[in-house]
Amino acid sequence: MYTTLTRVRRNLAPVLLALLATSVSAQGAYPNKMIRLVVPFAAGGAVDTVGRSVGEKLGTQMGQPVIIDNKPGANANIGTENVVRSPADGYTLLVAANGVVTNNTLYPKLGFNGLKDFAPISKLGYAPLVLVTAASEPYNTVQELIAAAHAKPGSMTYGSAGNGSSGHLAGALLESVGKFDAVHVAYKGGSPALIDLIAGRLSFMLLNPLEVLPHLQSGKLKALAVSGDQRAPMLPKVPTMAEAGLPNFEATVWWTLLAPAGTPADVVARLNTETRKALADPAVRDRLNGLGAVITPSSPAQAADFLKSESAKWERVIRAANIQPD
Repeated sequence: MYTTLTRVRRNLAPVLLALLATSVSAQGAYPNKMIRLVVPFAAGGAVDTVGRSVGEKLGTQMGQPVIIDNKPGANANIGTENVVRSPADGYTLLVAANGVVTNNTLYPKLGFNGLKDFAPISKLGYAPLVLVTAASEPYNTVQELIAAAHAKPGSMTYGSAGNGSSGHLAGALLESVGKFDAVHVAYKGGSPALIDLIAGRLSFMLLNPLEVLPHLQSGKLKALAVSGDQRAPMLPKVPTMAEAGLPNFEATVWWTLLAPAGTPADVVARLNTETRKALADPAVRDRLNGLGAVITPSSPAQAADFLKSESAKWERVIRAANIQPD
């Protein structure tokens, strides 16, 4: 009996080792099927363009299709939660924008946490916000705008695409840094707000370069400053906020690639390598630069630190201004 069991064990050992090796090999052969890249906004916008540009290149590099899945709604919460609830295997990813961290504060009853429930892969880039006014407004610099706001407290108005949007939060930050009070007007989208701004019914707005460039070129708007840490390539003559006298003002729209928390470290590392390679591709860079974007690849740790700092920064702004979602 003992001899028979010993013989069976010896015969099974190579089979078991082979099965184990096959299993490990299959698990390690990432990716071996389609990758779903969720964009929590409608097709055609900046986040969608970033996702498609990076996703298409990732698919080419990794030899598997990367399918864009647009899941808009609830200020990006629908698409974001869809990724949180997906398997942490590297086959469902999220192109996240500012809301992935600001929504933690705006929506205290969210069923997920934008910091704890994701494994950051890499920062992708950012676009500065441009402080613009109607061409008919009397102020031509940031300091002139602030002086006018101080002269008539509460007389300034600014619009945005909605409560809690990047334009709203940036406007609230400008109020805080400039030490003045203004009235925020929430619109159902950026287009109607821009119409009122051009008509002079709003004092100022903070918008991305792509939205304002045609109106600057036509002379309907004028730019006072850009919010990034460097001048925007599309607007080289417009000073930064720091150059305009507000060194503590930093507000941009940004994009980061995330995976569900618990995604294996080797998969995250592979995705990081491939993402950085994709962002270095001239065609991808040109397309993103066309959005007014500055490309900022990073390590997973750097991306995690960035999300934490943005979360803390905007939590202070949201609570100080008592900003509520729509």
